[in-house]
Amino acid sequence: MSIISLFGGIFCRETSLTNKIVEMTGYKLVRDIDVINEASRISGIQANKIERSFFAKASVFNKFTHEKERSIAHLKLVLAGKISQNNLVIEGFSGLLLPRTLNHVLRLCLIADMKSRIALAMKKDSISENEAVRIIRKTDEDRAAWVQGLFNKIDPWDHSIYDVIIPTDKMQDDEIMELTLKVMKRDALLFSEATGKAVKDFELASKIEAALTREGHNVDVTSRDGKITLTINKNVLMLSRLEEELKNAASKIQGVKHVETKVGPGFHQADIYRKYDFEMPSKVLLVDDEREFVQTLSERLLMRDMGSAVAYDGESALELIKEDEPEVMILDLRMPGIDGIEVLKKVKDTQPEIEVIILTGHGSGEDKETCMNLGAFAYLQKPVDIDLLSETIRQANEKIQRGKAENN
Repeated sequence: MSIISLFGGIFCRETSLTNKIVEMTGYKLVRDIDVINEASRISGIQANKIERSFFAKASVFNKFTHEKERSIAHLKLVLAGKISQNNLVIEGFSGLLLPRTLNHVLRLCLIADMKSRIALAMKKDSISENEAVRIIRKTDEDRAAWVQGLFNKIDPWDHSIYDVIIPTDKMQDDEIMELTLKVMKRDALLFSEATGKAVKDFELASKIEAALTREGHNVDVTSRDGKITLTINKNVLMLSRLEEELKNAASKIQGVKHVETKVGPGFHQADIYRKYDFEMPSKVLLVDDEREFVQTLSERLLMRDMGSAVAYDGESALELIKEDEPEVMILDLRMPGIDGIEVLKKVKDTQPEIEVIILTGHGSGEDKETCMNLGAFAYLQKPVDIDLLSETIRQANEKIQRGKAENN
């Protein structure tokens, strides 16, 4: 037996039971934070952004940046390196990334009924019943989204995903330990020659997937004895060109013997395949109450390979930047509620790294001076030439990238 994967609900005695399993087996404990930090180191993606890949709500910019897919690819790469060591307990979201072909992984799910979880939460954290329910439901939502994304299963505790589901509210600790030891001794979970090949396949597929995401691609990768299959799950206008680019990139990885491409079930859906261009700004927030104007502007930027999201008022913009961290903001001055100058002040007070370009049809010379003194990157007047705006966004993005390079 080599690896135990532990996943489950919050307030199911998961921490104490994990520690007891580690003590009982003598295995090394690997937590999500360990995998996240290593993935951050090798990918250059901030650890908190990698951790967001576990959450139910994806960034509004993700369809342009593929940040979630890049994060998951590097989490897999870290796991592939760790499982070659054997004798591990992998606790948390990341353990579910281990493929079913790894027969030596014992997949345990720790869960309890809602009543007992609420009671434990109230006692452990000294919170009200309503607060306990809110926390549990939110964390269950994240787990459900993670499981659905990986296995297309709505229920995060679906029996088909795990080897054993342990009802922690109905079993004592010693019973759980006894059951775990019993299952570990099953012949089907012993490390074999076939398992060793599956580990190597997972490692090679992970290397290729991470390498492709670093070049801006987003495809599924499988490996079998050095034969690689790349599955394209989004429609693309020039399929043969993309296939050739993918094959060339994958063939460079040591250990690859052959590469083939195919289209998956998502290929015929409306979503379009977009290769992420690391040189282009893809996290632009457009803030303007003129809906038709801002939607048209978003489409015109997309035609120039710039990804954007839209907010129609200052309050919505401030809420969005708390979660999605745009890099460049295009901001109107005259809006209902909080006006553009107030939004600019708040952004520069809380997240000064965001570059703000003012785009207004009603500003004055005094407004311009105020905005530039508050830290705006540029001040433009409507109607604006799209090429001028695009170039200004590029310059703001270049400033951001220089700042990141200097801080690394």
